[in-house]
Amino acid sequence: MSLIRRNYGIFSSILLRSLSPYTTYMRRTICFLAVCLLLCGRLAAQVTLEGSILDANNGDPLIGASVLVKNTTTGTVTDLDGNWELTVSGLPAILQFSYLGYAPTEVEVTDADQELTIRLGDDAVTTEVVEVRGRRISEKQQQAALTVETLDAIAIKETAAANFYDGLGSLKDVDLTAASLGFKIVNTRGFNSTNPVRSLQIIDGVDNQSPGLNFSLGNFLGASELDVNRVNLVVGASSAFYGPNAFNGVIAIETKDPFLQQGLSAQIKVAERNLIEGGVRWAQAINNEEGQPWFAYKLNLFGFRADDWVADNYDAVYDSPASADNPGGYDAVNVYGDEYASALDFQRSSIPGIGIVHRRGYKEIDLVDYDSENLKAGAAFHFRLNPRKTLESSELILASNYSTGTTVYQGDNRFSLRGIQFFQHRIELRNRDDFFIRAYVTHEDAGESYDPYFTALRLQNRAAPLEQWQSPYINYWQGSVQSRFTGRDDYPRSIDYIGDPDGLRSARNQFFSQEEIQQILVEGHDEAQAFANTGDPFFNTQDFYEPGSERFEQAFDDITGRLPTDGGTRFFDKSALYHAHGEKQWQSVLPESSQNELSLTVGANGRRYTPNSRGSILLDTMGRKITNWEVGAYGGGTFTLNSRYRLSASLRADKNENFDLLFSPAASAVYTPNERTTFRLSFSSAIRNPTLADQYLFYNVGRAILIGNLGGFNDLVTIESLREAINAQNLDLLERFDVAPIRPERVRTLETGVRTTLFEKLYVDATYYYSFYNDFIGFNLGADASFDPTTNLPSRIQAYRVSANATDQVTTQGFSIGSNLYFANYFVLNGNYSFNRLNTASDDPIIPAFNTPEHKYNIGVSGRNVPLKLGAAVEDFGFNVTYKWIDGFLFEGSPQFTGFIESYGMLDAQVNVEIKPIHTIIKIGASNLLDNRVFQVYGGPRIGRLAYISATYNWQKR
Repeated sequence: MSLIRRNYGIFSSILLRSLSPYTTYMRRTICFLAVCLLLCGRLAAQVTLEGSILDANNGDPLIGASVLVKNTTTGTVTDLDGNWELTVSGLPAILQFSYLGYAPTEVEVTDADQELTIRLGDDAVTTEVVEVRGRRISEKQQQAALTVETLDAIAIKETAAANFYDGLGSLKDVDLTAASLGFKIVNTRGFNSTNPVRSLQIIDGVDNQSPGLNFSLGNFLGASELDVNRVNLVVGASSAFYGPNAFNGVIAIETKDPFLQQGLSAQIKVAERNLIEGGVRWAQAINNEEGQPWFAYKLNLFGFRADDWVADNYDAVYDSPASADNPGGYDAVNVYGDEYASALDFQRSSIPGIGIVHRRGYKEIDLVDYDSENLKAGAAFHFRLNPRKTLESSELILASNYSTGTTVYQGDNRFSLRGIQFFQHRIELRNRDDFFIRAYVTHEDAGESYDPYFTALRLQNRAAPLEQWQSPYINYWQGSVQSRFTGRDDYPRSIDYIGDPDGLRSARNQFFSQEEIQQILVEGHDEAQAFANTGDPFFNTQDFYEPGSERFEQAFDDITGRLPTDGGTRFFDKSALYHAHGEKQWQSVLPESSQNELSLTVGANGRRYTPNSRGSILLDTMGRKITNWEVGAYGGGTFTLNSRYRLSASLRADKNENFDLLFSPAASAVYTPNERTTFRLSFSSAIRNPTLADQYLFYNVGRAILIGNLGGFNDLVTIESLREAINAQNLDLLERFDVAPIRPERVRTLETGVRTTLFEKLYVDATYYYSFYNDFIGFNLGADASFDPTTNLPSRIQAYRVSANATDQVTTQGFSIGSNLYFANYFVLNGNYSFNRLNTASDDPIIPAFNTPEHKYNIGVSGRNVPLKLGAAVEDFGFNVTYKWIDGFLFEGSPQFTGFIESYGMLDAQVNVEIKPIHTIIKIGASNLLDNRVFQVYGGPRIGRLAYISATYNWQKR
């Protein structure tokens, strides 16, 4: 009736103005007749239907379930009691009923008085993307041109992993690696990295990257599990859809709507490694005088603490000059300060037997805080500007989130993030499937975070700089050790090999390979190491700072409490990013009479970075302020022909302050011969702007300066040729090179796939892709050196690691397939397989490592709502058992963290029961149930079993 009154008012005003030449009587008479005809026509054509949607298992009302008139955009959703009301243009009409996690159904309505209490079957029983009967993706997602993996609220409940973020690892195409208990990395389709700059993570459309690091710290600044509605993982290049940095994929987290999901939720979880985790969520909607919800809010609080996994890999670093049995020591993976130094390589010197020396370093466990903690708090306030329209109303949202904690992050080095804080605030005006205008700001504070590797070097340098430390070592060797073997009768002497240097070298190698001599060398190096680590006024050195001693703690606190510009290793980072984004959609451009559909979307965004590191990381020294902005605009459309053919195209343009305008086109074709099968073919593209570090980094780690590259560098010397020139004292051996200014990297991807249901029980989703990458961002190693013209020896050497682009193009390809087999009403067997390969072999050192297993698979079985005969309190239970296998691969990070990851398998399992009288789900499970200790990233810890038990309380307010 409100629609009739509204149309009546508009019609009347137009009609009265048009009849101005007529008499008042005639105007009133004609107006009255016209309005009567209009009302009669309206009332004859329109029919108001009403009903309710219930859970078929327990009769509970389904809040926010969808009701849609088939082949139209007319629809509504259920209220807090599961009731709905909808006005249709006439009868008969076909209504479509759907709800997340339930089997959709259609009902033909022929009579206005027809009973319309709809019971949806809750038969979606897997953590995968789609079910056979209860398909947990919409028709729109089923026909999406890109590969989309989904973890929804039901899958989160059923995942065997310790939390929902870890549960993403069971999806196909997904590589999930753990650098620590608090820092997990999600990546797809290769070029995995422990600083995941090639993946974009958004929460309700908000980028949750660190403003200073320019990538997401997993779910550290993220959503509480109690507030997560679903996670959509868009696989592959997606800049045309999501903007810059959606290079290899997008993790889109959607939280719960306080209008639709009200009430109190709480969770407590305890696990091995002294893990304790808890969260609480409260949401409530408030009605206006007419009984319509106009305001809703939600409050979230989450806390976590655990003893982190310890990085204790003491194997020799991959491809190190000295092996683990070298008498003079070696470079261990998780020991810092023991790295190879040319100043300690005496293989070509005249000092017999000394070989390569490695200085005693510090184990990571002595330098890192392994008490992993995370606290998250959030609040959101939603205002419906026209409450009568319910979900179709425009909505104003004010939201704020805070996160803090301690964890270990792995990039080029391992970093201890201690007391780091994030503040994120958002304001948004939106109308679902129509438009949104969103603005947000993210601030961070690095707290007391520091670099453990650099801390080890500072501690060593405080005791004795390398040049001063080597002097007592050499003196002790020459005075007390070398005579133990040079004085032996069987020691090969030069006088016996006059004119035969090769013979002398061979004889000495054979001599030193003897087990007895090797033992002498080991004992001698141990003594020389101890002597050099004992302070001596003559050499101006101090004692080694022994871990655990009060002297060590004082030096450690002093070093980690200072900024690098003041001789310390603490980070100062109070960077921020400001972002604004607007989008407008037209769902149906063509007339309603048309059998085809055309939808259009346009949008634009702008972002500004304001980094502030006080020179501890970036070039913002001496009062210099750095800012960086980028803007983008995009547009696209989708044309649907006869509900079977869907053609889409879009184009995005992005401009960064320091780089040229770049375009990201995308196009796709989707063919749906029937409701069970979809074929798709797409072309997508992406760009990645250089991070703030790529542009402005200035980080002196003692032996080298890591530096950004906006202007380019000339006349650097390669490290290899520098060593050769110094050893031979021949400057003609020097090789020089230039580095061009940094620029964005690009990728183009062709993809094809099919989704189908076979035999009404088996769902299959298969994808093949081929990608072309250009201008990869990495770094070049080089040195700026000056030489004495008389001796040809260096008078000054400064090593640099310069951000740079690769010159070679590389291609990758991959295939994945996932399937779900539904059986016996309550169970599903699911599995997926992924294949990824780097096609192009290149010697370009800048091309980042692929870091991805060529083969991997997941296979599992799960059940949900399985009846139990345990009384009325416990009516059913669920379970999930998943096995994951990862093929071995070479993980290439920094020189310290490059090595082979062995093949491994992990078994995750969980069982859960719902105790309905107290609205509580008890869940017992374990990730890596068999405690197979594995490395997921080289340089990181061995990941073992994490057994847990949790209780989740969920009371829905109606």
